[in-house]
Amino acid sequence: MRAKNLSLTAIFASLYAVLVIVLAPISYGPVQLRIADSLIPLAIIFGWPAALGVSLGCLVGNAYYWIGALDVTVGPVANLLAACTVMFLRRRPFLACLAGSLVIGLMVGGYLWTFFPPPEVFGLNLPEWAGMVISITLSSLIAMAGIGYTLFQTLNRTIFKSRQS
Repeated sequence: MRAKNLSLTAIFASLYAVLVIVLAPISYGPVQLRIADSLIPLAIIFGWPAALGVSLGCLVGNAYYWIGALDVTVGPVANLLAACTVMFLRRRPFLACLAGSLVIGLMVGGYLWTFFPPPEVFGLNLPEWAGMVISITLSSLIAMAGIGYTLFQTLNRTIFKSRQS
């Protein structure tokens, strides 16, 4: 069982890192759509191996496109906390994805404004940190509650059907 969990962790870490690095133009910056975050809701199905994998993958991806030690340390912790939130709320998967997105938005947006000027948000004159938190939360909602929830639903149905056979 330990080998299976280690393998799953490595697979999730690799997938996350590859998605972040290959999709680099949209994975970084003040306006980002980190498609790799769509893997976070899979912690509902795969548990700790997925949670640890998306955290390690974030560490690799953030270290590859180094913008600072804060990003390399807090980003993976945000992913771990988002995955733990998703696992805790697993009985309500869509709510879990929404809550996980908020964790990412607050944590990553809470520091990313120190590296980039935030985007304009609906023409509002917001403090820099607030603009970045909103931007990252919105992008995380697309990745986790949109793409990730759909991915979760598809895999969950497939796994459920195969277990019934």
